[in-house]
Amino acid sequence: MEAKSPMSTSLSQAEPTSHSLPLSQRLLEQAVLPDALIRAGIRRLLAQRLREEAHPTEEAQQQHLMRFIAQLKASPIAIHTQQANEQHYELPSEFFEKVLGRHLKYSSGYFKPGCTSLDQAESAMLELTCQRARLVDGDAILELGCGWGSLTLWMAEHYPAARITAVSNSHSQRRFIEARAAQRQLTNIKVITCDMNDLELPETTFDRVVSVEMFEHMRNYELLLGRIARWMKPAATLFVHIFTHRDYAYPFEVRDENDWMAKYFFTGGIMPSDHLLSYFQKDLRLADHWRVDGTHYSRTSECWLENMDRARTEIEPVLAATYGPAQMRRWWVYWRVFFMACAELWGYREGREWFVSHYLFQR
Repeated sequence: MEAKSPMSTSLSQAEPTSHSLPLSQRLLEQAVLPDALIRAGIRRLLAQRLREEAHPTEEAQQQHLMRFIAQLKASPIAIHTQQANEQHYELPSEFFEKVLGRHLKYSSGYFKPGCTSLDQAESAMLELTCQRARLVDGDAILELGCGWGSLTLWMAEHYPAARITAVSNSHSQRRFIEARAAQRQLTNIKVITCDMNDLELPETTFDRVVSVEMFEHMRNYELLLGRIARWMKPAATLFVHIFTHRDYAYPFEVRDENDWMAKYFFTGGIMPSDHLLSYFQKDLRLADHWRVDGTHYSRTSECWLENMDRARTEIEPVLAATYGPAQMRRWWVYWRVFFMACAELWGYREGREWFVSHYLFQR
């Protein structure tokens, strides 16, 4: 493990002094607030968000959505890509190996009836993804936003005749996936490190394109889907797994001290609505659409939190090396609260408010 990741420098430069923080955040960082109180605060903020996003009439609600869509169409494909990369994807793999399941799936699992472990839930969602993406052995597959390689390595193992090109914005993830592929003697994987704003690939190259929880970091879906369409063969499909809200689409912006998620974990991201991508069918058309209720993601996040607490003595040195010893306790708290926030978000109203949406697009 490197002594520091790029995250440590950029974050330490932006860190506020303790006396400049609001009282609630100072108490949070001192680790004196019980989890139950933190979770109650998170639920209060979620209810506040729903009130803020609700407009008084259907006409006003739709006008608000159309203004947001116009903003997306006027944006680059993605913004603040370096910050998003630093916030999650340049943190050493040792952290995620302790927190995630066996497949290192940094996204929602799928807890089928009888499922009792995170490992099983990861496998179930990986299998469901491949099924809904209509993968066939021998396909040329493009994966956009490959994370720590959970789907990349799964596809390589289960579709040995397929040719897989995986794209990530993180050099450390590319090195990790390449090492895992070499250990497992998988020779059908190529990993590219590139910002989605700059990615260029040969036209009509792929039979299948898959993307799991990358679109939340994107802005201009019209440009993105148009570019993807050029890389797809005439009969190709695009499968998208994305977390959404049932009705509301909104950006993560730092408006005040309560916008903690936007500042530390999701800079430049958006919360899409379940129907948002249906407004971007210029080059691809929506062929199928599924919902996975939020309880699956809530349980996944609870597992991450349990794993983190269980491995605290092993994780703290990783955080100290990444953020600096003086910031270790702060970031231990931040990551715990991040996982609690995810669990409460997707568990809100029994998973029927925020959840996971799956889409299949065709040229």
